[in-house]
Amino acid sequence: MQSSPEVKVKLYIKYMVSLRCKLLVEEELRRSGIRNSLIDLGVVTLQEEITPEQHEQLKTNLLKSGLELLDDKKSILIERIKNVVIEMIHYSEELPKVNYSDYISEKLGYDYTYLSNIFSEEKGITIQQYIINNKIERVKELLLYDELNLTEISYRLHYSSVAHLSNQFKKITGISPSYFKKLKLKRRGNLENL
Repeated sequence: MQSSPEVKVKLYIKYMVSLRCKLLVEEELRRSGIRNSLIDLGVVTLQEEITPEQHEQLKTNLLKSGLELLDDKKSILIERIKNVVIEMIHYSEELPKVNYSDYISEKLGYDYTYLSNIFSEEKGITIQQYIINNKIERVKELLLYDELNLTEISYRLHYSSVAHLSNQFKKITGISPSYFKKLKLKRRGNLENL
């Protein structure tokens, strides 16, 4: 006896970049009567088709929460690129050993040049610049946690040296990593004195 093939429907959601967003999407799916879903950053995989009414209700409810259900292929691909980068930098214990371009291309199943051209055309920056911006945000987080020193952060995020990390940090933020850390410690101290 042959079993019927599983129906898998993918919904792509813009701005879904955190655990909080995943929980919010889960709640909206439940409210819309949509069951049996697998939720990842930026994508929901459904085991069954949904009605046009469920689709519209979900789209409307997500918009109220600042999330956007994507319909056009180019927007979906851009969001998938962003989610691969965010997951790679913010949610992986270690960055991939291969070039980022190879990693992204392999993850999404497209030629990197094609992905890069679409991304640049739509976002106005390169994928490489988007990666750098996210790496600097990650450096800020790690500096605030105060569990790793700059050398360890540099190693974890695959910078060639602490100097390279510091130069990139200053170029993006306008201040050095050590000055950033001092500002945050000073602000925390002021809050504790209230």
